Amino acid sequence: MSQLAQLTELQERVNKLLEAKLNALPVNDEKLLEAMRYGLLIGGKRMRPYLAYITGQALHAEMSDIDAVACALECIHAYSLLHDDLPAMDDDDLRRGQPTCHKAFDEATAILAGDSLQTLAFDILAHHPLSAFAESKRIKLIQHLVNASGYQGMCGGQALDLSATGKSVDLETLKQLHKLKTGALLGASVAMAAECAPNADETQKRALSEFAELVGLAYQVQDDIIDITSSEEELGKPKGSDLEHNKSTYPALLGLQGAQQKAEDLYQESLQALARLPYNTQNLAEFATFIVRRTH
Repeated sequence: MSQLAQLTELQERVNKLLEAKLNALPVNDEKLLEAMRYGLLIGGKRMRPYLAYITGQALHAEMSDIDAVACALECIHAYSLLHDDLPAMDDDDLRRGQPTCHKAFDEATAILAGDSLQTLAFDILAHHPLSAFAESKRIKLIQHLVNASGYQGMCGGQALDLSATGKSVDLETLKQLHKLKTGALLGASVAMAAECAPNADETQKRALSEFAELVGLAYQVQDDIIDITSSEEELGKPKGSDLEHNKSTYPALLGLQGAQQKAEDLYQESLQALARLPYNTQNLAEFATFIVRRTH
């Protein structure tokens, strides 16, 4: 199966699961539920679920266990986007070529929709049926997502990003910012899938963690690059939004060619980490290739 065919298949898998999770919720407030549906199902590459699935496949984990991981990850990612787009954060009007949630509904509803998707993520991890082995790891899975999404991860990274806006920061600070804001959730995608694999040992988990950290940073470097090299149609949001918000980026600090070389170096290092694993990691290598070759 080609990578595109597999990506499409796994996107459809997680989309159906997410829709089922929403449909199972009792209707307390129709507008809020519709905003949750809008934020979660409006589109997206489902990159974090895909990474969890292909990691689980490589390690021979049960796909039904990875379903819980994939759904929880995407709920957290969707909530973060709803909040990031708010006027108090990045103040964006478009997301994936569509009006952002606070534009399609209103700010209060967007905040509550994000809050609700965040709690839905942990409800899924707490209650989704798991295999006997993964059941013994349920608390560990929740801990991974807590660390990746809260103060020690994505939220902490967003705070660093906001405090750095309008300032010039050095490369190490920028790396730490993106390690938390973007890399933590990508790292959790790999780590949580590995927790569901009975045969994955600590050495293999460390190699996977290194791979995820390198790919997470490469993702952000490439994101900075395409913010200035891709069209608004490709991005699905205004071009040059980082420049408009006066944010420090890798092209700003290294120049465009320097940033492109940085992304390539991180890509090569990620492949070296995969080479230490005694599994078929072709899909993971192709994922890394996609990260540094994408144009939107």
